Amino acid sequence: MMESVLNHIVAQRPTGGTMTVARLGSQNTVPLSEVWDRAHALGVQLRAEGIDRGDRVGIVASNGLDWVLLDLACLFTGVETAGFEPGKFTADAQLAQRYGLRAVYTDDASALVAARPGGPVRSLAEVVRRAHAMSAEASDSVSGRELIEYGPTDTTSVKFTSGSTGVPKGLAATVGSIDSSLHAVQGIMRHQVGDNLFVFLPLSLLQQRYWVYSALRWGHDVTVTTYESAFAVLGSHAPTVVMGVPGFFGAAMRHIEGQLPEDASFKQRRSAAVELFGPNIRYLWTGSAPADMRVLGFFTDVGLPIYEGYGLNETCIVSKNYPGANRTGSVGKVLPGKEVFIDEGVVCVRSDHPVNHSYAFAADGESEKMFRPGGVVRTGDLGHIDADGYLYIHGRADDVVVLDNGKKIVVRPIEARLRASEAIAECIVYCRDQTELVAIASSDGVADPNAVAQALKKANAEAEPDEQIRRVILAQEPFSIAAGTLTSQFKPVRRAIVDKYEKSIFDPKAGIHAT
Repeated sequence: MMESVLNHIVAQRPTGGTMTVARLGSQNTVPLSEVWDRAHALGVQLRAEGIDRGDRVGIVASNGLDWVLLDLACLFTGVETAGFEPGKFTADAQLAQRYGLRAVYTDDASALVAARPGGPVRSLAEVVRRAHAMSAEASDSVSGRELIEYGPTDTTSVKFTSGSTGVPKGLAATVGSIDSSLHAVQGIMRHQVGDNLFVFLPLSLLQQRYWVYSALRWGHDVTVTTYESAFAVLGSHAPTVVMGVPGFFGAAMRHIEGQLPEDASFKQRRSAAVELFGPNIRYLWTGSAPADMRVLGFFTDVGLPIYEGYGLNETCIVSKNYPGANRTGSVGKVLPGKEVFIDEGVVCVRSDHPVNHSYAFAADGESEKMFRPGGVVRTGDLGHIDADGYLYIHGRADDVVVLDNGKKIVVRPIEARLRASEAIAECIVYCRDQTELVAIASSDGVADPNAVAQALKKANAEAEPDEQIRRVILAQEPFSIAAGTLTSQFKPVRRAIVDKYEKSIFDPKAGIHAT
């Protein structure tokens, strides 16, 4: 029988490892044993405030030690967490009512000022402070109480989809799915004492908390920061593993290339990469969105192995490239506990331990679209498996556009060809009136129209006639999380981008035209 990682970390105080919280200009390193003690004390504090097993609380806060402590305190007491991304969700009474939350803990000062005394919106820092102040008494209470023990179908956290295609949907993750994923990753990546996993994506994403759970179980270090601070603190903390999305690594590549002459030697590129990522990188982890071949090739060439994987909120981690089984362009081999089959071109995943069988929060009919009998998730991604068992993802089935001549076009490979140019950091392709493909592209800084025109010419030269882009609309500013044109996982928010540039998209004179 598979050991439960979650039950292990609830019951076993870690004997090694540290957690560092890094911000611009500051850092705080805490032994994991202290994190464990403080989380148990916070669990006692939650009970004192009337929150106990079976309740659900929300967390709307930026990454930090308090976030981790509250998540673990809830895990230790059987309270379900719902992590909400700051900026996308507002900590208020409506949020609590909508998602059945006993309390909403936040670090948003304006939300706390507006909160009604005695209402559900509470200060995250204050509950942690109260627990810390009474930690000695709380520890005595911990020692005498019955420990929580989870079964595989129990749920510990509600996670939300990225919202790149609409309103985020929420589903409660089962303990079995979390345990299975952690064991599968540990089996191929073998995180151990001496490793330091670098986490900067929002902790509201359950998978980012996996690496904290992994540290508590296997005794390695973990560094937590925010995406705003990630580049600034990355090198100085010398991680061995960086957990990032393709957009992050693409930005890192362009930053490195921007520091060097065009004819830079391997030694120069390697040195610049090590300066940014630190000297101890064992590997780079990426997934959540397709990675461009140029990005994968760049890091492989400078000696920082990067392994792409695949998974959805609804499936958790499905496949992964890893040392000894890495095929660039694929998303790796299917992990233990998962089965992948292709149905009419669409990737379907069956899990021994499903994340769940339906959404907890979604519009009518959404669960039926995704979840099928037998623990099968119909992902909506197009893909195939090669003869050696490597999975390839071609794009989303709903990203297929149908031209007026009946030809079906998958837009993501077209976008990848444009992004292969240094002039284009991100782009989406939109089909106007089923007649022509129009790209909306952004650069890291001020766009160079001549370079973009060359990128368009090159991309079209490599494309079939129906896949050629007629025009490129240059975005007025880089796509960004702050502007609402990228998700927290650096994925373009297609609807928001199309809405923002709709006038130019439908103006046949606008943009850079193909020649």
